[in-house]
Amino acid sequence: MKIIGITGTLGAGKGTIVDYLTEHYGFKHFSVRGYLIGLIKAQGLAVNRDSLTHTANELRAKNSSSFIAEELYAQALKSGQNCIIESIRTVGEVNALKLKGNFLLFSVDTERRLRYNRILLRGSETDQISFETFEANEERELTSADPNKQNLSACMALANHHFSNNGTFDELYKQLDLVVK
Repeated sequence: MKIIGITGTLGAGKGTIVDYLTEHYGFKHFSVRGYLIGLIKAQGLAVNRDSLTHTANELRAKNSSSFIAEELYAQALKSGQNCIIESIRTVGEVNALKLKGNFLLFSVDTERRLRYNRILLRGSETDQISFETFEANEERELTSADPNKQNLSACMALANHHFSNNGTFDELYKQLDLVVK
């Protein structure tokens, strides 16, 4: 059984990697975003990037910096299948999951303007924002000295495998096939 975590910049292709691994390799998908959306909706709050970030940071502050990822890891273990956990965002999550063994971290990145254009096309409830807001959100999430807050740069540096997604889907899939096989 393999458990893969995925991290990366906003709109870089984490979901594309998840879709490919679930469709072509039978991985079961566990989503931090899905987990948080469930909690936010249960509280009757609006789902947006700020409520997602606030809820995640609050859970980490109350429990541990790795709380959400460890919850999803436990669910993945129970499934008994190869699994992918999308989207690892704190160093505490990476370190806690690597200590459990049987865990690899993938990171994906893409040129910023291309990522912004992709999120507009994706059109999820948190994606209808200006380029300036996109940049501000990313800057807020790229680094932090607070272990309970997102630090994508540090997470990406800890990845076992890095993927560049500036090209076509097929180019990304070939990179994935080389690692997964």
